[in-house]
Amino acid sequence: MTKTHVTAMSFILGPALLLTGVLLRARFPFFFPDQLAAYADHPALMTASYSAFASGTVALCPAVLHLSRLDRTAALGGALTLVGLFARTFHAGADHMAFRLVDAQGAAAATGAVADTYTGFHVFRFTSFAIMLGWPLLALGAHRARALGAPRALALALAAALPLGVLKGTTPLSIVATAGLAAALVPLGVRVLLDAPRPSARSLGRSTALAAVLGALAYVSSLG
Repeated sequence: MTKTHVTAMSFILGPALLLTGVLLRARFPFFFPDQLAAYADHPALMTASYSAFASGTVALCPAVLHLSRLDRTAALGGALTLVGLFARTFHAGADHMAFRLVDAQGAAAATGAVADTYTGFHVFRFTSFAIMLGWPLLALGAHRARALGAPRALALALAAALPLGVLKGTTPLSIVATAGLAAALVPLGVRVLLDAPRPSARSLGRSTALAAVLGALAYVSSLG
């Protein structure tokens, strides 16, 4: 698999996973007590939702890096957006621990623990502005570089409206933001895939072998 294919899959999978995550928990109220209660009642559904969202956050990184090379505005926007994506991965870890508390002690005890510690210090509290400013700047840079037309650049900028924080549910803005991200980036990923040279049989074989090795390593690492 080449760098081009990795970038294309990032354009496609990142937004798709984020949109899937927000839609899976869309029927539950937004704030953390309700999210914990939803997990207690529907653990598989909420695990799938938060796992898809966290995976989409990580999967977006190559796409953001690709767009950030377009011009200076996109470079600044990309840097800020990446800081915001790292903050989301931190929040995903806190979400995971809160759900484990539900498993271990029940929803009521977990809600009390989260309420008592929700405003505790962590360095990423100071980075919320980064993702809210980063996406619009990245969209402006991509538009100036003619990588995105005005409608899709605006759709990309809407990603700034996606709520940021621990145990955040879904709002109408969440759906608008992730749908806008998909509208902006998925067609770009498809275009990159179509324009990329067809991989040779040898290249496909290497990629298949690499995928098998990575899958085995992922399984082994999960055992610890």
